[in-house]
Amino acid sequence: MTDTPVAIITAAGRGIGAAIARELAARGYRLALLSPSGAAATLAQELDGLAVTGSVTEAADLERLVQTALDNYGRIDAVVNNTGHAPKGPLLQISDEDWHFGLDLILLNVIRMSRLVTPVMQQQGGGAIVNISSYAAFEPDAGFPLSVLRAGLGAFAKLYADTHAQYDIRMNNLLPGFTDSLPEKPERKAQIPMGRYAKVTEIARTAAFLLSADAGYITGQNLRVDGGATRGV
Repeated sequence: MTDTPVAIITAAGRGIGAAIARELAARGYRLALLSPSGAAATLAQELDGLAVTGSVTEAADLERLVQTALDNYGRIDAVVNNTGHAPKGPLLQISDEDWHFGLDLILLNVIRMSRLVTPVMQQQGGGAIVNISSYAAFEPDAGFPLSVLRAGLGAFAKLYADTHAQYDIRMNNLLPGFTDSLPEKPERKAQIPMGRYAKVTEIARTAAFLLSADAGYITGQNLRVDGGATRGV
């Protein structure tokens, strides 16, 4: 086992996840990536990393990802829990099935990953976890109704941080606004004081900061990176 840091990134095939993978690779991390398509495998090959094809909603796939990282690298220093898009629709017309899927996609995936990597990080003497959430966790948006589950993710991160800070294991949530990985809508753009969507590279650099020693005293926080779109005090 070497001292080169190792990062796990889920939903890493494209968009924010892929941007984070590129940023961490440029900073010297070795990578273990997950995506449900072959996109993460292609990116891992480009970045000299490893990849597992699977879904964050499947506990067995997360276990395979963590074990692959440990078998090949012998350590896990950082985790980025990224996800795909949750179901949408009128609030009371969302089915029980979609709510349960959202629970697996948004909250339980983080809980399951935490169970897997926390003992490893404790043994190593520390680590950092960043969960990619949404600005709508802080200021609910009817366009993204399952973000009510991201509010639960905020509570989980605080409880996790309270429990594991003593082991120098940190967990923070990163709450992006609209990014250039999405089609731009004028009505959405008009809500952003900065007048533009975020670049995924900007989100990636913020995630890398939260994982780094520069953020070594930050834990249990929900950091909004939304160009000023949310107005909460």
